[in-house]
Amino acid sequence: MVSNQTHNKCRFCSEISQANGEDPIGSANAVAQYLIIETQQPWPDLMWIEAEPMPPGVVEALNFLNYVTEPENIRPLAIAPDREYSIPGYKHVFHYRQPAGLFAEYEKQAFLVPDAEIGALALALIKEPEKLGDFEQYRQDSNHIRELLVCIHGNVDVACSRFGYPLYKKLRSEYGALPHSNLRVWRSSHFGGHQFAPTLVDLPQGRYYGRLQPEILDLLVWNHGSVQELYPYYRGWGGLPYFAQIVEREIWMQVGWNWLGYQKSGQILAEDQINEEWADVRIDFTTPNGSIGAYQAKVEVSGYVMTAFDSGENQPLEEIKQYRVSHLVELEFESVSDFS
Repeated sequence: MVSNQTHNKCRFCSEISQANGEDPIGSANAVAQYLIIETQQPWPDLMWIEAEPMPPGVVEALNFLNYVTEPENIRPLAIAPDREYSIPGYKHVFHYRQPAGLFAEYEKQAFLVPDAEIGALALALIKEPEKLGDFEQYRQDSNHIRELLVCIHGNVDVACSRFGYPLYKKLRSEYGALPHSNLRVWRSSHFGGHQFAPTLVDLPQGRYYGRLQPEILDLLVWNHGSVQELYPYYRGWGGLPYFAQIVEREIWMQVGWNWLGYQKSGQILAEDQINEEWADVRIDFTTPNGSIGAYQAKVEVSGYVMTAFDSGENQPLEEIKQYRVSHLVELEFESVSDFS
């Protein structure tokens, strides 16, 4: 009864955001690395700053990268143990790194290490790469495995547990349990965007989705059907900065599923740094057969919506800008050569 009363009084930020028409695009974490560690719950809000429940080596590694002051360097995530994937006394550790230049997927290293070795491995991955050889016996061949991480971190925002856990259960039971699917589904700690709960990140691609509904999961998982149906659920690709994420969605919708295999990079050519009213964006790409190309676009403010950044009984609403791609053109090959 107490739990029901709490939910009745709580205004979930994700429900407010959706009701007011906030577009989720541009909310993906644009980071160079992910450090993902299998960790028993509960997960406190400040778990990456305090040395509990994380081993001291993990906190030291994150401090080395200035995680607190420069979060674009790395995104640490916890994943909950799984009855099928986990082994008692050992923990999964995944490290994803953005390759140099154009890319389509993050490069993955995977380990299954004894609990006592987690801190030392984190230091080796982030700060002391010359010591990675000490962990070769724990390295896992899992580059062929796609990892779906669903945020259920209720200690950060209750919307993530309220809406994230049912989505996780459906994905885990109906997709993650299929034999030979090369797909694992994990419960994850917070990775931003709880106003778009339920939300997930798809690795190694680094694509983010939010407000997911059961009827869209087949399309998201199997990539068969009309890609345009993913438009309202897509938060963006973490390989690009904010304004470029907005442009990349439009390109993906035009090109279709093949776009996922293109090597890509993006840059902001010019922007309104004071009022953030517009930006000029360029996205370069290389196809799997070696063809090169580029798009150039203008992103402009299209309106304003009121949203809630946190769930709660009396959380204030804030006005935020909404953007649209007002101009998008694929550059001619000669133009690509001139700018490359």
